[in-house]
Amino acid sequence: MSMHNTESMTTEFKIRDKVVYPAHGVGEVIDIETESIAGISIQVYVVSFPHDKMVLRVPVKRAVATGLRALVSKDSVTKIYKVLQGKAARVTNKMWNRRAQEYESKINSGDITAVAEVIRDLHKDSGTDRSYSERTIYESAINRLAGELSVLESITIPEAVQKLAGVLEKQRVA
Repeated sequence: MSMHNTESMTTEFKIRDKVVYPAHGVGEVIDIETESIAGISIQVYVVSFPHDKMVLRVPVKRAVATGLRALVSKDSVTKIYKVLQGKAARVTNKMWNRRAQEYESKINSGDITAVAEVIRDLHKDSGTDRSYSERTIYESAINRLAGELSVLESITIPEAVQKLAGVLEKQRVA
């Protein structure tokens, strides 16, 4: 077994791949670079998030540990619609700030099903009876889900938001 440079191992993502980074949503791998940090060469994915006008560098070896993942499959989208159409979780006696932390944690987990659960649980007949922080969390979740859905279904983000609203409206009427 020879001791060749392990940095030449195959990478999981390729340039132009659409990926999801838990805290930022859908981005695109625009380059794979080798950077030298303290004399050590590290291969990094350069991920662009045009919606946020941001570029992130994620070490290839730590990509999975940081939550970087491929877009979900079309089959997963069907599962997400089922989650959205399900019954909202019963509101517990926990203080709002504790529930808000749990919602934020789900949104930033990178798990698209968890994001759908937040949307389902915070969805109400109209936005007027939500507190400011509820609205903010709800909008964050719906925008995160719409970002991935727009790429999967080749529609715009506003169209994806409308589609999600339609699914939620059906659930409310049912």
